[in-house]
Amino acid sequence: MNPITPVEAGNQNGTASREASPSMTEDKTPQPGMNEERLPFRVGIVRSESELEKAVSIRHEAYERHIPAVAALLEKPEDYDNEPGSAVLLAQSKLDGSPLGTMRIQTNRYRKLALEQSVKLPAWLQGRSQAEATRLGVTHDSMGPLVKTALFKAYYHYCLLEQIEWLVIAARSPLDEQYEALLMKDVFPGGEFTPMGHAGNIPHRVLALRVDRVEPEWRQARHPLYGFFFHTHHADIDLHDKEAPAPDEKHYPASINTN
Repeated sequence: MNPITPVEAGNQNGTASREASPSMTEDKTPQPGMNEERLPFRVGIVRSESELEKAVSIRHEAYERHIPAVAALLEKPEDYDNEPGSAVLLAQSKLDGSPLGTMRIQTNRYRKLALEQSVKLPAWLQGRSQAEATRLGVTHDSMGPLVKTALFKAYYHYCLLEQIEWLVIAARSPLDEQYEALLMKDVFPGGEFTPMGHAGNIPHRVLALRVDRVEPEWRQARHPLYGFFFHTHHADIDLHDKEAPAPDEKHYPASINTN
């Protein structure tokens, strides 16, 4: 796999295109030549209080294993869960409906990303549409890795559907390595870790990847997940249940009111 290098503004800026991925219609109908695979769970956007409760439960459970101090603050839904421009993903078992994993996606359509409470993003990201994945949590059993992969695929497709330009992540060690493995690049030179005031001052590394570069870069690198993302139709990943305002490409000024 190619080494990760810092993102440079000169070759990374651009607008996400609805034609950027051959699997744009992933959660509707498969394209010709794509494999079909059924998962033992379903991934969708939370659309009821009961589903949000499930997402919160698996989120709390996951954080309890790794950061108990933070988990103590996650026993109830957070304001971000219900804010415009945010979506909570939930993976539920087909067998009994139990929660297996969750991720929250927050766009900067209405306010700055949560990580911007702690760091100032460089100029080449200002005014660009972005989506930050936060509060990732999966079941602590053999199903966990598959659930996590499906959640990441859903995150990517959500960005395509919402015409988001950039995937952005703030990750603590050693979780930063899994995002690096997804070919995300350091936003700040040297891959430095910065204490995040909004996340208990735990040092995080900020990484990003332009949405329309995921498919070509993964294809060139022969990424092990390329087939799962781009040549396999997963009907069990369905993001079309949530009503959302049509994306406005002009709604991403360099400075967004956070009040």
